[in-house]
Amino acid sequence: MRDLTRCTHTREAFGKALVEEAGRNRDIVVIDGDVSSSTKTDIFARAFPDRFINVGIAEQNMVDIAAGLALSGKIPFVSTFSIFGCGRAWEQIRNTVCLDNLNVKLVMTHAGLSLGGDGATHQGLEDIALMRAIPNMEVIVPADDPEVRSVIRYAVERDGPVYIRLSRRRTLLLFGDDYAYDHGEYPVVAEGDDVALFASGCMIREALIAAGELAKEGISARVLDMHTVKPLARECVLRNARETGRVVSVEEHSVHGGAGSAIAELLAEEYPVPMRLVGVRDRFGRSGSVDGLYELLGLSSRHIAAAVRNLIKAKER
Repeated sequence: MRDLTRCTHTREAFGKALVEEAGRNRDIVVIDGDVSSSTKTDIFARAFPDRFINVGIAEQNMVDIAAGLALSGKIPFVSTFSIFGCGRAWEQIRNTVCLDNLNVKLVMTHAGLSLGGDGATHQGLEDIALMRAIPNMEVIVPADDPEVRSVIRYAVERDGPVYIRLSRRRTLLLFGDDYAYDHGEYPVVAEGDDVALFASGCMIREALIAAGELAKEGISARVLDMHTVKPLARECVLRNARETGRVVSVEEHSVHGGAGSAIAELLAEEYPVPMRLVGVRDRFGRSGSVDGLYELLGLSSRHIAAAVRNLIKAKER
């Protein structure tokens, strides 16, 4: 049984990974929107102050500066809260970075409901949909520290724009230090044969709790770490859909345009199976504890287990 109490801070892993990669590559620079102590780019700022730029609360300028640095041969990492970086600077990301396929890395933190007390204005539940709709953009949601480190290394080596989504919350430790990110395969973190649960980030822990409850009822749930939303690991999704015959997506994001939508689009065209989407359904968040918001908005392990039961009953009928 996996230990569900061992958790990690992915933001700190991000800051440390930047320092590690920058020690090997002098072209890496970091641009932050005046929240470096929260995004943990302050770790990089202390190590490489001459390669760190705080632009202030000016997200659109931040992205355009990064584009200019990329055109000069640098590898800029841009960081702020996801709601502000993806929302305020969407036009610059689309028209300046992605239209010209520039080598800009967007690492946005405090995604989803993780800024619980600050309410709907600070809770980014639409960012994956915004980013995956743009051509040339990759969208990655790392699950834990080892995955963050490997994803940052991948982003440095990849020539082109990448969006990396991080939470404020501690996430479950899933992998060892030898973990290697592979965007074409989603790791199985719990075995099962009756349904495939595709979860990402903080929701993996909720999915594993749900799988444990379902096991008591004789339902065997497979849980996968869906670390990459775009490009979708198509063959992996199709293989797991064939093997289990049922699919549930689990995400701390709107059900419109997120990871579940990506899976549903593929399955609808190539291998239709019964599916349910667990996510936020066409509403804003609100101020509250994150656990309380998970329950309110239908993201908790209880809701995941209910979606699986509903799916199995529907197929049996």
